[in-house]
Amino acid sequence: AAPPPGHSFRRVTLTKPTFCHGCTDFIWGLAGYQCDVCNFMSHEKCLKNVKIPCSCIATSLVRVPVAHCFGPPGHYKRKFCTVCRKSLDSPAFRCEVCELHVHTDCILFACSDCRQCHQDGHQDHDTYHHHWREGNLSSSARCEVCKKTCGSSEVLSGMRCEWCGILAHAACYVIVTPQCTFGRLRNMILPPNCVRLYSRNFSKLHCFRISENLQAEPDEDDDFDGSTPGSTKDVQTSTDSSKQTLKIFDGNDAVKRNQFRLISVPRIAKNEEVVEAALRAYYINDDQQEYELQTFTQQTLLSDDVINRNHALDDTNTGPVFRESTPDAWIIRAKPKDEEVIRIYPAWLKVGMAYISLRVNKDSTTQTVIKEVLPLLGRQTESIQNFKLVEVLMGSKQVQRMVLDNQELILNRLKDIRKTSIRQMNQTRFYVVENSKSIVRVNLFVGGLPPQLSAEEYTNILKDELAIKTNVVSVSHVYQAQGAVVLEISCFSEAERIYMLVKDTTVNDKPLNGVVIPEVMASKIPQNCCPLLVFVNPKSGGLKGRDLLYSFRKLLNPHQIFELTNGGPLPGFHAFSRVPSFRVLVCGGDGTVGWVLGALEEIRHKLACSEPSVAILPLGTGNDLGRVLRWGAGYSGEDPYSVLVSVDEADDVLMDRWTILLDAEEPAEGAENGLAEPEPPKIVQMNNYCGLGIDAELSLDFHHAREEEPGKFNSRFHNKGVYVKVGLQKISHTRNLHKDIKLQVDQHEVELPSIEGLIFINIPSWGSGADLWGSESDNRFEKPRIDDGLLEVVGVTGVVHMGQVQGGLRSGIRIAQGSYFRVTLLKPIPVQVDGEPWIQAPGQIIISAAGPKVHMLKKSKQKQKKTGS
Repeated sequence: AAPPPGHSFRRVTLTKPTFCHGCTDFIWGLAGYQCDVCNFMSHEKCLKNVKIPCSCIATSLVRVPVAHCFGPPGHYKRKFCTVCRKSLDSPAFRCEVCELHVHTDCILFACSDCRQCHQDGHQDHDTYHHHWREGNLSSSARCEVCKKTCGSSEVLSGMRCEWCGILAHAACYVIVTPQCTFGRLRNMILPPNCVRLYSRNFSKLHCFRISENLQAEPDEDDDFDGSTPGSTKDVQTSTDSSKQTLKIFDGNDAVKRNQFRLISVPRIAKNEEVVEAALRAYYINDDQQEYELQTFTQQTLLSDDVINRNHALDDTNTGPVFRESTPDAWIIRAKPKDEEVIRIYPAWLKVGMAYISLRVNKDSTTQTVIKEVLPLLGRQTESIQNFKLVEVLMGSKQVQRMVLDNQELILNRLKDIRKTSIRQMNQTRFYVVENSKSIVRVNLFVGGLPPQLSAEEYTNILKDELAIKTNVVSVSHVYQAQGAVVLEISCFSEAERIYMLVKDTTVNDKPLNGVVIPEVMASKIPQNCCPLLVFVNPKSGGLKGRDLLYSFRKLLNPHQIFELTNGGPLPGFHAFSRVPSFRVLVCGGDGTVGWVLGALEEIRHKLACSEPSVAILPLGTGNDLGRVLRWGAGYSGEDPYSVLVSVDEADDVLMDRWTILLDAEEPAEGAENGLAEPEPPKIVQMNNYCGLGIDAELSLDFHHAREEEPGKFNSRFHNKGVYVKVGLQKISHTRNLHKDIKLQVDQHEVELPSIEGLIFINIPSWGSGADLWGSESDNRFEKPRIDDGLLEVVGVTGVVHMGQVQGGLRSGIRIAQGSYFRVTLLKPIPVQVDGEPWIQAPGQIIISAAGPKVHMLKKSKQKQKKTGS
């Protein structure tokens, strides 16, 4: 049988219930086989079938290095670490883009094997293979190949493709065809080869527009201080008197950062045993004879000698054993070699892991290596001037590329890397790359500028505020109505400088916001693909938005997901402006939906797909529009995957939108001696309803309560309780709103009954699902529909009446139906439109149909069709 991939198994005695990582069954008896490096545990009978590689060779199996995107550490129950395979009981990291979970002190040993969500000028290709990730599946997961369960809540086991979601056993996944078709959601996923983003210095959080405001995150550069007790989790200082605990550093970098790993060895141990234990602590499975330990004392650190020492190694090799008196800290060093074999990877290969093994000696330079390698790759006719050798460090948080100088001695370079860190040597690869004119193009959306200026004026503001260099920065798009521009920047360091500066800049007391925008290459999108543009308001509805953001980034391409707190809907529409056909999913309350529809209306003429259909995932308190379109009364934690399938199967319906013109005749209150100008007319859009009087007054009180203590308003139930309490305080109101307003419908005066609230409704659901118009037929009026071009006008006599409507005991007083309304206010009156309340000064309110009807998605009635992935 082929040797297991990189593991070092040895027989161990089991002292607690243990499960096999291969077949997930319980290991009966007292003996199991465990890998000394990655803790993989197996039955004896399963050893010959182990297909999962050891963590120590994981880096060498990566096809295209892509760094992970880690947010701040958190607590993840019943998840396992990808590196050491143990459960995550302490705070740990998870990647925001793929299913990688890892302990804080294992993060350095995870490699850059995240999924490739865009092209960045390195190894771009159009064929996609499955991107397998092991473990952390639900225990009901079933294998695609043998149809048996492949998940486990006890150990890290089972494989899942992070694009199409197909599941398989570790032993079965190797026979699944490698090509990935993106599964059931393929028509709504934005294919990664259609997205381009040059992101050299931007952290992954910036590229995927993930807000970092959860908690300060350690800088890319200062990885955790290794002296945290985290690195000791396997080795409690041994109470066993026959053992001793040693600190091991893996090179100068670890010494500078004081980052060590602890190992436990017998008090009297052979030198080789200690070297081997030290290598394993760093997930390195090389021959221990190529390494040696060098003592490390506090003095060496202070004298900075360690950092500059060349070959003056301590002669640790005189005595064959470690005695008790040995210093407790050691540095592991690679012995110098006169020649060795290195792997050279051709960067132009579309798929596959092919490399050329090349023997280098002390005279080999970058140039001689390229010269030797080209004929072996069938490029012997080409000039070596057209190629360069790139050293790639595949860290989990960052992929660092460095072009080697033509005259650089390769052996010296290897020696330097190992001296810095032998762990880094294990994560370093050499690529031979064709020289090409590299293009740099970073698109940066800058919002929060004063509206209605010209491109030239915006450029001048940016020159003043951000000192932009116009030779490398140009304004490529202007959104005047919204006060936003898109900058095209052809220099990485300038892009990074502007991005960092924008966050701290205010113009006219308004903070600017900057968003890195991916470039969607519309011409490459497949014919039947209609990508879904997802907007999430993380502040809506009990703060469920955060989890949804995370789930949707995993299920789709993260470049499709936009957080509305980060620049609003415009960056998303701009990114999709050239996509020939797309749909929108808005996760938020009715107010959020209105915000997105309003932005769509303003920018429609600049979109290739000017009428995208909009689906709703209701996260707010009322969610009336969500109810009417069958998306439910409020999201309560359904599986995000089935939400996406419902969006895919939803039906297209049309909905009216209305424009409300507010023209106050009197100057705003507090104007000096009444000579001030009246307020200019204000225009607002309405989707659901518009209320005057009592309805708006309750809404206004709720609004003030929420602004005073926003922390309390994170559950729908509490939110509704406050509405009730506010209402009870208003029960004794007098009914005389009809004396303070006049109503004209389609040019005819309408007599108002004695009421305290007047409500214009566009959809048959008001105040969290109540039917205000009622269902009985009435020959005076048409049956209301959301696309009939008519609004219904209803009166309520007070809070008690509103409560009865809410309880379904009676309906409102039907007053009129029409398409053009003029309301005259004789005194200041509370007004609310779609849940946004304010006090309106006396004057005119005109309501008329807005532009074209909008396309909405209504959840289809039939059960979801089961379609094969």
